[in-house]
Amino acid sequence: MRTTQTVLFSLVVAMVFVIVLFADLLPLPLGDYASQRFLLVGFLALGCSSAVAVWVSRNGWQGFKRAWSVLLVAAGYIMLAVPFGTNPHAWVEPGMYAAFFSGFVFVGNLAADDTQKHRWVVILVYTGAISAALYGAVTLMVYLFALLDQVTDLSTFIPWGFVNIRYWSHVATWLIPLLALASLVGPFQKQRLWQFCCAMGATLWWWVVLLSSARGTMLGLAFGALVAVSCVGRPALPWLKVFLRYLAYGVVAWLLLSVLVPALLLNEASLRNLHAGSAGRLPMFIEAWRMSLENFPLGLGPQSWLTHDILTEDYLRRSKPGHPHNMYLMWAAEYGWLMMAAILVLAGQAIRLFWQRRAEVRAQSSGEQALPLAAFTASVSAALLHAGVSAVFMAPGSMLIGFLVLTVFWALISPNTQAAPRKSKGRALAAIVAGVTLGILACFWLREVTVYYHAMVEDRDHHFDSVPYGTPPRFWYYGNFPRHPSQMP
Repeated sequence: MRTTQTVLFSLVVAMVFVIVLFADLLPLPLGDYASQRFLLVGFLALGCSSAVAVWVSRNGWQGFKRAWSVLLVAAGYIMLAVPFGTNPHAWVEPGMYAAFFSGFVFVGNLAADDTQKHRWVVILVYTGAISAALYGAVTLMVYLFALLDQVTDLSTFIPWGFVNIRYWSHVATWLIPLLALASLVGPFQKQRLWQFCCAMGATLWWWVVLLSSARGTMLGLAFGALVAVSCVGRPALPWLKVFLRYLAYGVVAWLLLSVLVPALLLNEASLRNLHAGSAGRLPMFIEAWRMSLENFPLGLGPQSWLTHDILTEDYLRRSKPGHPHNMYLMWAAEYGWLMMAAILVLAGQAIRLFWQRRAEVRAQSSGEQALPLAAFTASVSAALLHAGVSAVFMAPGSMLIGFLVLTVFWALISPNTQAAPRKSKGRALAAIVAGVTLGILACFWLREVTVYYHAMVEDRDHHFDSVPYGTPPRFWYYGNFPRHPSQMP
């Protein structure tokens, strides 16, 4: 069973990194964004159904007592969407978030002991490091072609492969803390070639962060590193040293590739302004806050950010993105503060489990288990902060990478489970019932996603030119659908 889990996990991780980072190089018939979304919902449906079935087979129905907080979150998304169930495509996003949160908890709990957890850590960070190095190598080629074409604004082409710079920065927030870990764990940690691969990938990713002035990523990574070192303590210092060393390499690369070389060849440095303001997000935050109070504490319903009557004058005069660039305010506006309370309960359980795990790893003399805990804590903390200013939990590429990171993080903080006694026929039957029931529900949900996609395509093909405020990405890249009733055909 453990070998099967390891092989499946390896295949899923490899597939996710390929389709997220190298989608532009693949013949994807639906386009990058839609293909990533379908891969995400497919993984969530299959992973959640399978993981719950295995969970029941190991622990029986009473095992759900240990997962009550995530069940509360999943039930919250579904139940709070019930009053709006007759709205067009109302079940698509609640189903996605219910499966996302419950999925990483149940899949993470499949890692029963430290050996299995270590394998998952190595698989994820090694795949991430190789992918980052390959992406960085292609980025250098794009950089050279841009210089040959006399392009002074390098951020026009770098980062490549993403429909928006923000979506690349979401992935960078998840991934960069793990690149430092990749050089400290696993079978190749003492190999110079592997050390060079990790350093090159991290250097180039830091360079792109600085080149693109990704403020959310910068703030998130600083916050994540601070949280990791403050909570884990001295055992996290080896990870922090490598993390800061890679940052220094990235600064040097930025000075060389973005300042010195363009200045010498093009007589102009490639610099983007780093603003300290809110970049126009404040009116959106206020609008989402006002929405959250309209039907307090239940919210205005799924996707109501797209369909609601605008409440504030400042937002009325601005462009209308597909989300308020703050996941927490968006969830409060659409699903209510009851939903946010349920998410805080889940966060509280995660903090409690983390604190218990922290005490265990700090008591060990070697400190080897502290390094993954520190790196994944930094990654998750950085992403949670970044989600307060961007759509970290909406863009499909970010959600795919984030699901993997959160799964391993939950595995790391969860207590090891004892080998289950011989399974009874009753428990096996319960596992089949649970898996089949969730599988049927997942099929209905996937059907709704497919119907939503075809409806979106039809609206895009027939009403693209008349859509007010453009087509900002949300669930689909053509995200302004459904819209306010007065704007629908």
